Amino acid sequence: MSVDLETDVKKLIHEMGTKARRAGRQLAVIPPGAKNKALLLMADRLVSSTERLQSENAKDLDRAEKSGLSGAMVDRLRLTDARIAAMAQGIREIAALPDPVGEVTEMQTRPNGLRIARMRAPLGVVGMIFESRPNVTADAAALCMKSGNAVILRGGSEAIFSNLAIAEILTAAAAESGIPEGVIQLVPTVDRAAVGEMLTASEFIDVIIPRGGRSLIERVALEARIPVLKHLDGNCTVYVDEFADLESAERIVLNSKTHRTGVCNAAETLLVHAAVAQEFVPQICSKLLEHNVEIRGCDRTRELFADCTAATDEDWSAEYLDLIIAMRIVDSFDDAVEFINHYGSHHTESIVTKDYGRSMEFVRAIDSACVHVNCSTRFSDGFEYGLGAEIGISTDKLHARGPVGLKELTTEKWVVLGEGQIRT
Repeated sequence: MSVDLETDVKKLIHEMGTKARRAGRQLAVIPPGAKNKALLLMADRLVSSTERLQSENAKDLDRAEKSGLSGAMVDRLRLTDARIAAMAQGIREIAALPDPVGEVTEMQTRPNGLRIARMRAPLGVVGMIFESRPNVTADAAALCMKSGNAVILRGGSEAIFSNLAIAEILTAAAAESGIPEGVIQLVPTVDRAAVGEMLTASEFIDVIIPRGGRSLIERVALEARIPVLKHLDGNCTVYVDEFADLESAERIVLNSKTHRTGVCNAAETLLVHAAVAQEFVPQICSKLLEHNVEIRGCDRTRELFADCTAATDEDWSAEYLDLIIAMRIVDSFDDAVEFINHYGSHHTESIVTKDYGRSMEFVRAIDSACVHVNCSTRFSDGFEYGLGAEIGISTDKLHARGPVGLKELTTEKWVVLGEGQIRT
């Protein structure tokens, strides 16, 4: 594949959509074993193509550095040996998971002898619009194929060479395994008009899943004429409770903030209960500075640790995607819950506490897609949740919330089995 800079995008999306619709219907009846065989070959081909992938990825990295992207954003683009191996492992994990397509649940027999059940079925055609991380190409392709869906992928211009290489490797392996042509397609142009065409292609695409920055998500939510699964921000919070083990809290905060900063499940806000603030705030602030994290603190935080920038109201709801954290001291558990539900993005929050009752109250009270107890926010991830991989994290409440894996890429239909019954 090559980058196409002059494309009739309306015609392009129409052709891709037509092909995807036809391929999706064929894929829906392909048995699990055939899909799994294709997935395993796709994983192997990614690993064996490491040198080629990194050669194409180098073109994207060179363009990113010349355009002045932040270090965190450049890191999101980079395909190391470990990340390519992780992409392949994610696909293998997906192959090993139970296939949701055709699963029958809630079978009941009515008084008239009718047997009625629910059956899981593919959504049809998924439109995936994403930025930066090229591993999304592999994750989305594998998840959609396993769940019986065709997928049209539109990655960001910053990763075009990496995405094209990954897509070509995956489609070749899938075709070799007997998967219909058109199940996996990547839009081969950087023209942003392609996004607009996808958002209105309701005759071809059944659901749009955007993954990227706020401007992309807002555009998709505003323009789409198709159902959307999305999250706007990843403003995740760690709350250190009055009953916290402070050594454990330190490890969790540092991992949540510094493990990878340019991802949606990195912690952006730290709340500390006033009862432990005197001891914990200087301790954690010193450690954060050792990791080059800029701290934007409330007035009480700055009284305990002077080397902080004064936080503004905008900081409490900010998604930095960088080595910056907002820190606030709260007087009570209820204050922490109210703060998170007001300022948070309903993505992922974590409490550090030794009090079981307090942790369960936190789980019930926090209105977020993912709520963690005594562990890093960085575990908010489909692979870590045992889903094999994820196509994104939804903060919507319909029809999926949290990591969107295989099951979330299917819908249900009613199946009614009779023996000649008629309604009277």
